[in-house]
Amino acid sequence: MKKLIQWVAVALAMAATAAFAQGSGKMELLWLGQSCFRITTPTGKVIVIDPWLKGNPKTPAAYKDLDALGKVDLILVTHAHGDHFGDAPELAKKNNAPVWGPAGLGSTMQALGILPVELAPRMGKGGTILPWGASGVKITATHADHSSELVWKNAEGKDQVYVGGEPVGYIIEMENGFRIYHMGDTGLFTDMKFIGEHYKPDLLLIPIGGHFVMNPVDAAFATKEWIKPKYAMPMHYGTNPYLKGTPEEYIKAMGDSSVKVYQMAPGDKLQF
Repeated sequence: MKKLIQWVAVALAMAATAAFAQGSGKMELLWLGQSCFRITTPTGKVIVIDPWLKGNPKTPAAYKDLDALGKVDLILVTHAHGDHFGDAPELAKKNNAPVWGPAGLGSTMQALGILPVELAPRMGKGGTILPWGASGVKITATHADHSSELVWKNAEGKDQVYVGGEPVGYIIEMENGFRIYHMGDTGLFTDMKFIGEHYKPDLLLIPIGGHFVMNPVDAAFATKEWIKPKYAMPMHYGTNPYLKGTPEEYIKAMGDSSVKVYQMAPGDKLQF
């Protein structure tokens, strides 16, 4: 019975995904826990960011089956840590979708044979890609203040640490001009102010868990004082004992800011 319920959940998720992906004229954001999101663009392109699903304790059961994501056109990885890179290689092979991430991570994937060259392209901070032409989505890599080592098993089956490139965030501009700033994992850095002023993101996806990333108070400061988006959604909390920050603490620290904060649960969707 449990397997039947899970199969039905997966089938429903796939059906809903297929229906929306035809191109609704709106952007849809699906949160799947930690820093993983599926973005369906206004013309129906599907982007998955930081796909850690199978091992993510917060991912809804239906989406632990990667097929439930539907057809994926492009994968973005902010850095090489397992809770961000996790299922990217499998998802890439399943969909023949390129994994864009830090340049060093792309090189390591190629060298270790994790992915072929065509699925492991390279880009650098400040670089912009137009994967579907000049009138399509525009993706720019930004700075993030974190680390990015890749732990991968060697020929003897033992964990070995490899170059993962420098961590990044992404400005993702939809076909209709709506801009998302996915910050990746990061602490405070003053160029957040520049990113806010230069790219003017509409929606901010911001880590709040603390310990490895900003805590709720620092995240609120960055949001209302430096980046100043229209909307914000806290992420990267509650998946392990170190990530103690909560959305409630973030919202409290935001005070009477004009930024609209969305407090989502994994599996929830937003449309713009």
